[in-house]
Amino acid sequence: MKISVVVDMAADGFADRVLVGRRSTGLTAARLRAVSRAGARRIRAAGADALLYLGVNGPAFPVALFAAAQAGVPLVPVNYRLGGEQLRSLLARHPQALGLGGPVEAALLREAGITALTFEEWLETPAEADEDIDEHADPEAVAAIIYTSGTTSAPKGVLVRHRNLLAYVFGTVEFASAGEDEAALISVPPYHIAAVANAITNLYSGRRTIVLEQFTPSDWLDHVRIEGVTHALVVPTMLARIVGAASGPGGDLPSLRSLAYGGAPMPASVIEAALRRWPHVGFVNAYGLTETSSTIAVLGPADHRAALASEDPAIRARLSSAGRAVPGVELAVRGEDGKDLPPGETGRIWVRGGQVAAEYTGSGSATDAGGWFDTRDQGRLDEDGYLFIGGRADDTIIRGAENIAPAEIEDVLLGHPDVEDAIVVGVPDEEWGQRIEGAVVLRAGATPDSETLRAHVRSRLRGSKTPDRIALWTSIPRTETGKLVRRDALRLLLEATGSEGGRRDG
Repeated sequence: MKISVVVDMAADGFADRVLVGRRSTGLTAARLRAVSRAGARRIRAAGADALLYLGVNGPAFPVALFAAAQAGVPLVPVNYRLGGEQLRSLLARHPQALGLGGPVEAALLREAGITALTFEEWLETPAEADEDIDEHADPEAVAAIIYTSGTTSAPKGVLVRHRNLLAYVFGTVEFASAGEDEAALISVPPYHIAAVANAITNLYSGRRTIVLEQFTPSDWLDHVRIEGVTHALVVPTMLARIVGAASGPGGDLPSLRSLAYGGAPMPASVIEAALRRWPHVGFVNAYGLTETSSTIAVLGPADHRAALASEDPAIRARLSSAGRAVPGVELAVRGEDGKDLPPGETGRIWVRGGQVAAEYTGSGSATDAGGWFDTRDQGRLDEDGYLFIGGRADDTIIRGAENIAPAEIEDVLLGHPDVEDAIVVGVPDEEWGQRIEGAVVLRAGATPDSETLRAHVRSRLRGSKTPDRIALWTSIPRTETGKLVRRDALRLLLEATGSEGGRRDG
């Protein structure tokens, strides 16, 4: 079975319902199936072994996803923000692919020797003949190759199979559960696993999907109001800006019922402000990875409200958690010896389940003999199974003999009322191995200096976790999905001191 079965189910179940794009001009379920099948014929006619997607999200994306599935080749969504050398290197891995992109991107694909169509040409593909061309539904076929963001290393291609995506969809969504008035606004780029997963889950539920190609808080608010958006997906940095913009006229959003966020840690002050601004909205924190075919843990609306209302510190703390495992997924936290740790102790997060892909191009599966995958994220579970993320294991700062999680220090900095964003990294040091340095973005009109912020950290954490230096920046390096890019922050901090290491007093 392939993900194209979802299109068939939608077309058979609610053929005339508009499911992609604006209500007035979007694609119905029947039209989406027809255009996807026509696209599959075009892929096969080109003799392509993959379908490259280079450009912003939009109606062409779900058509590409399901056309590739129908044709029996993987979709490869490519980061259109890559530099020239990186982009050429990645495209060189797929010389026999058919490419899709905007006019500029299509030209870049052709320069790389790849046959390419513009999005407009792709959507104009004739769709008269509507027969199913999927003669061989290989359950092990690859549905998508998604390249990781490469925040700590070069991007790796993750092989996400049809069975992984279907395990996620069938385990978390009820078919045709959405009303005809429901619409989802997606604000993540097409090369992120959330874009792939949401294209399938919203279609399966019968919910219309609208994409915001270029995010600004005002555009997001306008789309919600004008299109009657009921469900939305954002990353934490977006939500912070939306909450700020929604304080004025037009921020009530009566149609909005559910707002999901994920991709990076959410500052408690931001989600608390959002909960108070929109008490009628159900907030959902979703934690997942490319290797897990999207979400593996969820903090649902009831959990959010219970945490906000509670005076119990343990319950209140769950507002900063990733929630509990979704159906069909097992979570474990293990120590360095590979053994499960008891609740409350921090270790590496491991995951197992049918939706876990954990397979890379050129290197095979990354699961152990029992089917468990090491996420390389640190975290802990509480007594009731709520998962708290502690950051990447690769990010750990080793100061002397002490292992320090930068996320713990960042949480304290973000708790300061004048701090809007923060990042902490380990900087090479001759005496300690690494010293702790950080940078913050202050809220408009705020005036605290570095020493004031260091004192704030010292008052809440022991002295060894206090940054040696805190720089004041206008922005923090992040990916489009909100993940901190620590290597860029480290480079900027080193450039500011004019060295690559050495002892620093003070």
